[in-house]
Amino acid sequence: MDNQNFSEITPELIRLAKLSEEADIIDTALFTKYDVKRGLRDLNGKGVLAGLTTISDVRATEVINGESVPAHGRLFYRGYDVKDLVHGFASEDRFGFEEVTYLLLFNKLPNAQELKDFQELLSAYRTLPTSFVRDIIMKAPSKDMMNTLARSVLTMYSYDDRADDTSLPNVLRQCLQLISIFPLLTIYGYQAYSHYHDGNSLYIHQPQPQLSTAENILHILRPDSSYTELEAKILDIALVLHMEHGGGNNSSFTTHVVTSSLADTYSVIAAAIGSLKGPRHGGANIKVVQMFDEMMSVLKDWEDEEEVAAYLKKLLNKEAFDHAGLIYGVGHAVYSKSDPRAVIFKNFVEKLSMEKGLEKEFTCTPLWNGSRLRSSPGNARSIRASASTWTSTPVSYTICWDCLRNFSHRSSPSRVSSAGAPTVWKSSPTTARSSVPHINLSGTIKIMLISGTGGKNNADKNRSVFRSVFYSVIPFSSLPRQDRSAAR
Repeated sequence: MDNQNFSEITPELIRLAKLSEEADIIDTALFTKYDVKRGLRDLNGKGVLAGLTTISDVRATEVINGESVPAHGRLFYRGYDVKDLVHGFASEDRFGFEEVTYLLLFNKLPNAQELKDFQELLSAYRTLPTSFVRDIIMKAPSKDMMNTLARSVLTMYSYDDRADDTSLPNVLRQCLQLISIFPLLTIYGYQAYSHYHDGNSLYIHQPQPQLSTAENILHILRPDSSYTELEAKILDIALVLHMEHGGGNNSSFTTHVVTSSLADTYSVIAAAIGSLKGPRHGGANIKVVQMFDEMMSVLKDWEDEEEVAAYLKKLLNKEAFDHAGLIYGVGHAVYSKSDPRAVIFKNFVEKLSMEKGLEKEFTCTPLWNGSRLRSSPGNARSIRASASTWTSTPVSYTICWDCLRNFSHRSSPSRVSSAGAPTVWKSSPTTARSSVPHINLSGTIKIMLISGTGGKNNADKNRSVFRSVFYSVIPFSSLPRQDRSAAR
């Protein structure tokens, strides 16, 4: 076959595809008869129980008079309300990623020395094998960053002398190393694509050991390595808010499946990245930006409520944008009234919009929240699917995306010194609460912790460690949205 026609869909392929489709039709009534779950949700839209975890918990209801009713969402990491965790480090003007990573991995907040040692360990691991950038990342760069990331992760297997060792200490070592190098793999992959496909200058900056993960992301990404302290802090918060979400989403479930065969760490994480890429999971993140780009180009007046409502209805009726009938945004489908991550993040993004002169985009968010649209009975589907976050917070993330990617600054970031030991509440199902120390931390790149729970065999034990491996969320592909396929 001519190489130029390698990707062509010929009439013969269409005919064969039709035959294939007809050959595998199963009566949908059989799924109900045999109680087969076709995904991570049942026929009533409720999450399918796929495992148990003590790492994270999502709550979207409360019991009143013995009845479960919708409530404002709450997200817990190892029993701590994420709102309290963020308040703990943000109120002291410091970073939070490494500390929360330690918490999720080891079920405890680190003391000052433990945190220092952990930060130094991640920093020491933040390096790539000799010539990896030249030989792997710079060769045939992909237009999709998730493909670039998956390929790089798989290739790391070839550089690991203990790649197939699935003992818990070795898997932990591999996962910590992946946590450390994800910023490099993703940003270098982006820079390679930007250079070879878009004709931009190529910048390959080395990470700085004294910088947090969030600072290193911006340092490596920006041509002049400059950024403001506010940008780094907001990136840090964004990553912390999306580190974990109950352990039942599509990519987490993928790690359960692949680790059960005792596959190596790199194969497991590459498979999970493939899952995360899908447009019904993390791949829909970029849809947020694209949707708002189209909205801003189509609407004559962003502040005209009637015009905005009409456009949103067109989205739901599959008459606009990608004709999928979805309004993309921040807000998980499991939440009934609000997504706590969006609520927390909104105030911080407001500060960024002021710094970047994007107040208009931000102040339009209450209008875009769709109050008029939600008042219509015919749009009940959209209300439950994404609570009140599906139109307001995407704008916030769009602002953040624009600022973090496009703005460059002459000012250098001010360093953050170690803070004291403030207190956060550890939330639990019981009425009791205890105060705990919240120590200094510095770091961040967006991680989406994946996998499952502990167990007696290596496969089960390693699933817990795999949660530490994350998907970097740098500006080119990651605005959290409601994941309709994720389960609780």
